[in-house]
Amino acid sequence: MAENLRISEGNKEEKYALLVKQIENIIKDEEDMIANMANIAAMIQETFGFWWTGFYRVIGKELVLGPFQGPLACSRIGYGKGVCGTAWKNKETVIVEDVSLFPGHIACSSASKSEIVVPIFSKHNPDNIIAVLDIDSELLSTFDESDKIWLEKVARILEY
Repeated sequence: MAENLRISEGNKEEKYALLVKQIENIIKDEEDMIANMANIAAMIQETFGFWWTGFYRVIGKELVLGPFQGPLACSRIGYGKGVCGTAWKNKETVIVEDVSLFPGHIACSSASKSEIVVPIFSKHNPDNIIAVLDIDSELLSTFDESDKIWLEKVARILEY
């Protein structure tokens, strides 16, 4: 697996630990999910400089684009479609080292090379997904188990 050239593993862990604390502080007094998603997308983007960082909200039978940082994005994604729809359907984080090899990948941008999608569950119904956190990189093999662990912590903070 190619090493992410942006940050060393130790530095990444430190950045995530600080980021999680900052997110907890920023959203503790804010109940609006859209406002929280907007700030979290901005904070992740500012910390790591990924190609695209954002959220898709579950509305009916589709994922609908929510707050994000980065270039133009797909507005709607069907259940089970692409990486985001697969994470929603399977109710688990999906890491893709090379999006060109992912069956049914939805290419919103040809610059995206790797991706991680983390489901966000409902606090009141833990079997129900309310949104997904989607992060794309312009580098191959950017995301690993460490990203999965930390971004799942971020998703748990966002549960409503």
